[in-house]
Amino acid sequence: MTKPRAWAALERQIGQSNGVAGRYLLSFASMLPIISVSNLSKTYASGFQALKRIDLSIRQGEIFALLGPNGAGKTTLISIICGIVNASEGTVTVDGRDIRTDYRAARSLIGLVPQELTTDAFETVWATVSFSRGLFGKPKNPAHIEQVLRDLSLWEKRNSRIIQLSGGMKRRVLIAKALSHEPRILFLDEPTAGVDVELRRDMWKLVRSLSANGVTIILTTHYIEEAEEMADRIGVINGGQIMLVEDKVELMRKLGKKQLTLQLETPLACVPASLADYGLELANDNGELIYTYDAEREKSSSIVALLNDLSEAGIRFKDLHTTQSSLEDIFVSLVHKQQQEESVR
Repeated sequence: MTKPRAWAALERQIGQSNGVAGRYLLSFASMLPIISVSNLSKTYASGFQALKRIDLSIRQGEIFALLGPNGAGKTTLISIICGIVNASEGTVTVDGRDIRTDYRAARSLIGLVPQELTTDAFETVWATVSFSRGLFGKPKNPAHIEQVLRDLSLWEKRNSRIIQLSGGMKRRVLIAKALSHEPRILFLDEPTAGVDVELRRDMWKLVRSLSANGVTIILTTHYIEEAEEMADRIGVINGGQIMLVEDKVELMRKLGKKQLTLQLETPLACVPASLADYGLELANDNGELIYTYDAEREKSSSIVALLNDLSEAGIRFKDLHTTQSSLEDIFVSLVHKQQQEESVR
């Protein structure tokens, strides 16, 4: 694969360095943006504003998950970055190359797996994937095409026509086409929507392998648990605006809530007034007491205080456990909060 200019330049410097300096340069290289989006807006002829002044940087080699409800602007943003749709305002650069003024060079670094199944129905798998490589001016490389097809469990179907394949197999072909020219960046737009479990497993195995080899992965998905498992960073988009971009671990730490669930020895009719400040809730036929708290701000001493106050109130429990908010909980909360804020404007 052809390496990005900035990345290649840094690798040369790293090769000339040693010790602490070399490790520092390598760490710095991984933080460089491979994609930079600045002040990006898109307004259609109808007047609908799909994107509103978006700023976004994607780091070299990361797995970046873009989350948002239907109509949030995910596909529009991806389409502009890939040069398929023109922006109304703003700029997009891919490894320093402007997607509009240096389209061919920028686009050659990108592989795109769209939502729609768009392939020539009467071509064979081998022919359509090989043709996609040729579209980017790449010389023939049967060994690479074979490896891609094997990685996607398509090798046995290489001589089959697209029309003969199942929906899941057609989705694999789209991924193979996107990887045919050895891109440094791979966009996966809702890649596992409506596909079988086997394909989903194969796809994430491939994503991990590509990421380990320095390929930058940007995915949009409705399967938030996949983003939670796979992504290094999370971006949330809604109403054409980026609500936040955060390292996944940091996002979970900052915005995640924890719940302490106490299984009571005797069900309560109500929460005693003396415990009102804790915001406790009764659940499971009043046999459980739930305390929800902010893991970032709450100190362990407050849990101890709660347990002491429960004891003083004569409330006994036989077991307890804690749970933490999932990424889906955080996502739903953020979108709901924004919708509430917009409704009162």
